[in-house]
Amino acid sequence: MFETIKNCFKVKEIRKKIWFTLLLLLIFRLGCYIPVPGITVSTFKDYIGNYSFLEVLSDITGGSLANATLFALGISPYINASIILQLLTVGIPALERLSKQGEEGRKKIAQITRYVTILLAVAQAIGIVVNFGIQSDAIKLPLFGNLPDGAGISETGAKWVAGIFLTVVYTAGSMLVMFIGERITEYGISNGISLIIFTGILSTAGLTIVEKFKLVFTGTPSVLWELLGFAILTILEFTAIVAVDLSERRIPVQYAKQIKGRRMYGGQSSVIPMRISGSGVMPLIFAFALISFPQMIISLVAPNSGAMEGITNWFSGSSPYWYGQLIYMIVLCLLIFAFAFFYSSMQFNPEEVSRTIQQNGGFIQGKRPGKPTADYLKKISNRITLFGAIYLSIVAFIPSVLGMIVTSLNLSTDTALLSVFSTTGILIVVSVALELDKQLESQLMMKNYKGFLK
Repeated sequence: MFETIKNCFKVKEIRKKIWFTLLLLLIFRLGCYIPVPGITVSTFKDYIGNYSFLEVLSDITGGSLANATLFALGISPYINASIILQLLTVGIPALERLSKQGEEGRKKIAQITRYVTILLAVAQAIGIVVNFGIQSDAIKLPLFGNLPDGAGISETGAKWVAGIFLTVVYTAGSMLVMFIGERITEYGISNGISLIIFTGILSTAGLTIVEKFKLVFTGTPSVLWELLGFAILTILEFTAIVAVDLSERRIPVQYAKQIKGRRMYGGQSSVIPMRISGSGVMPLIFAFALISFPQMIISLVAPNSGAMEGITNWFSGSSPYWYGQLIYMIVLCLLIFAFAFFYSSMQFNPEEVSRTIQQNGGFIQGKRPGKPTADYLKKISNRITLFGAIYLSIVAFIPSVLGMIVTSLNLSTDTALLSVFSTTGILIVVSVALELDKQLESQLMMKNYKGFLK
C-alpha cells in the first residue's frame, strides 16, 4: 500500500486528487472543533454519555457530537437517508425504474436523498436540542449577551429561540458535511462518505489513546498493560479482517470458440469472483441503524420515562442485565443476516449473470446453460452470504462479549479503551483502507494505459 501511495504522488493528476481529498478532510476536522454558541459543553457531554447509541454517533463524528460543535450531526443523516432510499428502491416501482435509468436516474435518486437528508437532519437536530439541550439545561442563557430590560422574553421563550438557532446551525453543519463527502467522491479519491467515517473513527481512537498515554506519564503505569493488550488484539483483528476481506470464491467459466468471418473468437477461460464479504460493512451499518431506532425515538420523546428505562433493561447492548444484552444480540444477529442477504440480492443477480454468460458463448463445466447455471450460482451465492453474515455477526459481538467478561470478572479495565476496541469500527477502517488502496491502484493502471497508448 505504501508503494502504491508513493507511486501515486509521482503522477500529477493523482497527486492533485490526493491533496484535494486531504484538504477537504482537514476542513471536516476543523469543523469538528468549531464551537457553537449557546451550549454548555460539559453538561451536554455528560448527558450524551448516558445513551450508548449517541456515544456511537459521537465516535463516528470524531467526538463532535459530544462536544456540541458545528458538525455534531456529522454524516449520520445522509447515511440514514441512503439506507431509506435503498430500501424503498426495492418496494417502490418508480424508484426502481429510476435506479435502472443509468446516470440520469442515479442523479435523480441522489437529489431525492439530499432532500430526505435535510428532513432527517432537522428532525435529529430538534430531538437532540430539545430533549438533550433544554431538558439537561445545557443551553446557556442568554445566548447573545444580556437581554434588554423590558424585552418581554421569558427564560423559557429564550430557550426555545436558542433551540431554533441551534437546530438551524446543526442542520447546516450536517449538509456541509454531506457536501464535502460528495465533492471528495466527485473530484477526489475513493468514496467521500466512507473517508469521512474513516477519519472520524481514527480521530476518536487517536484521542483516546493519547489520553491513555498521558495517564502513563502522570503516575498510572498500569494503563500501559491495557495499551499493550489493545495493540495485540488490534493486530490480530487487522490480520483476521484482511484475510476474510480479500478471500473469494472463483467460479471457472469456459468460453466456446466462435468463428466470425475469417477470425476466431473465444476459447478462453475466465472466473467469476465472489467475495465472502462482498457487501462490506453495509449490513452492519444497516443493522445498527435499525436496532437503535426504537431507543432513539423513546429517548427523544420521553427520555426520563419508564419506557426508556424498560427498553434499556430489556433491549440494549449496555443493559445492566444479562437478558437485556442477550435479546439485543439475538435481534442484532437476525438483522445482520437479513441485511446481508438483502444486500447480496441487490449486488448479485444469478439470472442476469447466467444470461450474460450464455449470450457470450460461455458455460460452467458440468452445468447446463440457462436455469441450471442460475440455480448453481444462486446456491453458491447463498452459501457465501451465509458465511459472510456469520463473520459480520462475530465482528459485531466481540465488544459486547468483552464488556460482559470485564464486568463479570470485576476487572479494572477502563471502558473508554473497550469503546476504542470496537471491531465494527476497525472493520470499517480496514475496509475503507483496502478500498482506497484499490482505487489508487486503478488510477495508476489507467495512467499507465494512457502512457502506453501515447
